[in-house]
Amino acid sequence: MKFVHIADVHFDAPFTTLETKGLSETRRLEQRNAFKKVIDYIKTNGIPYLFICGDLYEQEYIRESTIRYINGLFETIPNTKIFIVPGNHDPYIKNSYYKTFEFAENVKIFTGNLEKIEDENVNIYGYGFEDFYMQSGMEDKIQIDDKSKINILLTHCDLGRS
Repeated sequence: MKFVHIADVHFDAPFTTLETKGLSETRRLEQRNAFKKVIDYIKTNGIPYLFICGDLYEQEYIRESTIRYINGLFETIPNTKIFIVPGNHDPYIKNSYYKTFEFAENVKIFTGNLEKIEDENVNIYGYGFEDFYMQSGMEDKIQIDDKSKINILLTHCDLGRS
């Protein structure tokens, strides 16, 4: 099974420490170029899945033009299934573009309800943030129904510390 997994892109982050050097806009352009290279790699290699696991953008700063740019790139890979789980910087909240923008048909955005998508030889589970801070408690919710298939959990989290 082939897939590309990315997280923590943080589109439109303010980069305040770079601002004093006049480099914040340069950094944002570099982000766009790096993301386009990921999409070009997927296109060139026929990758069937793209997993984006949190913090694709900064909710407080994201511009609609950036969302349109991202979605335009998604539209160039129509045969790739794109799965997005919102993270703590881009949660699935009332005014989130995840809720208000119409993404390409090949894009699936998960919410804070654990959901399973069945696809050929793989089951993809997704669990996203619905606020800027969440405790998961999802350990008890996951039920693997078909162990003969590949089962993938997509979320944005850390493993905690004891």
